Amino acid sequence: MKRIPNKTILAAMLALALAPTISARAEDNTLPAEAAKSVTAFKTADAGLNKFFENSAGYAILPTVGQGALVVGGEHGHGLVYAKGKLVGKATLNEVTVGAQVGGGSFSEIIFFETADALKSFMASNWSMDAKASATVAASGSASNAKYMQGVAVFTLPKSGAMLQAAVGGQKFKFEPLK
Repeated sequence: MKRIPNKTILAAMLALALAPTISARAEDNTLPAEAAKSVTAFKTADAGLNKFFENSAGYAILPTVGQGALVVGGEHGHGLVYAKGKLVGKATLNEVTVGAQVGGGSFSEIIFFETADALKSFMASNWSMDAKASATVAASGSASNAKYMQGVAVFTLPKSGAMLQAAVGGQKFKFEPLK
């Protein structure tokens, strides 16, 4: 019996997990509709998020972030950035993690910026954070206890798959202003 190398298994898992985001990038023209749909899904999951939409300086919405891992893992997604409700650019998320983790799936993520300076820092590009430490799963009532940490509040909404993870790593973002 032939043994399949772990690297081959890992590559296959990552490809499967990230396939939705790769196809989403190919269809950039659908991103605004996907972002609007995700905003609605977040507000439906937790009406308390309305206070973040009303009071934040801006937000980044990533409708689909794909993730996959087998000890080494990764996340990738594309989204849009808004300042006071106005579309100002696009964001790309990438993350590589190492640690006890296995699985794959996808989720939506929204990052609220408390102040104009926090938003400006994000828009300076190549911005990173440790989302694992501060992300809140959007569910009824969870936003009422959520607080900004270092100028940001992060919420996620699971979409598909299952991921078991106790890993180290940080999400890194690249901002691209509208042309």
